[in-house]
Amino acid sequence: MAAPKIPEPVVAKDALPAAETIALTAGKKTTPLPVFFMALGALVLLYFARPVVLPIILACVAAMTLKPLIRWSSGGGIPPAISAAVVLCLLVSAIGIGFFQLGRPAVTWMNEAPQHMADLRQRAIKVFPRLARFTQAADAVNNLGATVEVDKEAPVVELKTSRIPGAFINWTGTFLAGIGETLVLLYLLLASGDLFLQKLVRVMPTLHDKKRAVEVSHEIQQNISNYLFTVSLINLGLGLVVSGGLYFMGVPNALMWGVVAAVLNFVPYFGPIAGVGVLAVMGVLTFDNLWQGLLPPVWYLLFHLLEANLITPVLLGRRFTLNPVVIFVSLIFWMWLWGVPGAFLSVPILVSIKVISDRVPTMSPVSELLSR
Repeated sequence: MAAPKIPEPVVAKDALPAAETIALTAGKKTTPLPVFFMALGALVLLYFARPVVLPIILACVAAMTLKPLIRWSSGGGIPPAISAAVVLCLLVSAIGIGFFQLGRPAVTWMNEAPQHMADLRQRAIKVFPRLARFTQAADAVNNLGATVEVDKEAPVVELKTSRIPGAFINWTGTFLAGIGETLVLLYLLLASGDLFLQKLVRVMPTLHDKKRAVEVSHEIQQNISNYLFTVSLINLGLGLVVSGGLYFMGVPNALMWGVVAAVLNFVPYFGPIAGVGVLAVMGVLTFDNLWQGLLPPVWYLLFHLLEANLITPVLLGRRFTLNPVVIFVSLIFWMWLWGVPGAFLSVPILVSIKVISDRVPTMSPVSELLSR
């Protein structure tokens, strides 16, 4: 006798596809709200923790820039710790000598800034006579409510304490502490060699991830080093050319103004505009003739345009061609977040993001956005 046949459970035809559809939909469903809060938390952390985060970022960028020198010296048998100490001492010595040699005329010129502003106003009135009428009209409007009678009461003397010295001392202490932290961390990063990269490779789970981590790290380091070295050499040459031209024009402290132009040229967009404005003010105050006073900014602007449109694209090539709109937005963002150091770090940060997005397939839209 045959065993009774157990009936199979009835399953709806659309049940399994519906379940799969729900699972796939749940897997593909995006949750932008947690991502938004994570980005907001990171932004708040970067802003309020900038005394801690900024020295770390500066040290990492400087370490990536100076790493080829350490590797070159290590190839000659010199230990990384000694090479890092020598490189760091040379760097600090060069910056210190340049600061003390060029800082004195800069401080003198800044102390005389009120007199310079008064002279600039007189020059502007002399060149544009109608400007004097507007000035007189503005003074008349300001004095409209003044009384003719003289107050005969004894003047009251008030003693007010100024907070400027205390704020300046606090700012100076924070600035020096940040420089010290950056230098110490920079030495440790240079002296450790590839220890950090080795630790990063060890924590990766698969061999593919280990290879990708090594490739991305080396590419970021190489690109940042090549970019900063190339840009530094270009700006150094620009500063020397500007200094030479100002020297033959008869401008006092021509080397100082060349250094100012070279440093400002590190900041995209805003740096050259500020350089043209500073040299225009200096030229008008230095020379009596207006056309002669406009020669310094025209000289700087001419070579800046040559550098930006011919020299830099040829030397850097297509690897560092970023979207100009993204560069401008990044510059504004990092300036707002970290001030002047953020302006100098905006392009290296973009280069690092571009390298990572080129290597990671899921970040290909970011790479496309950053590309020109």
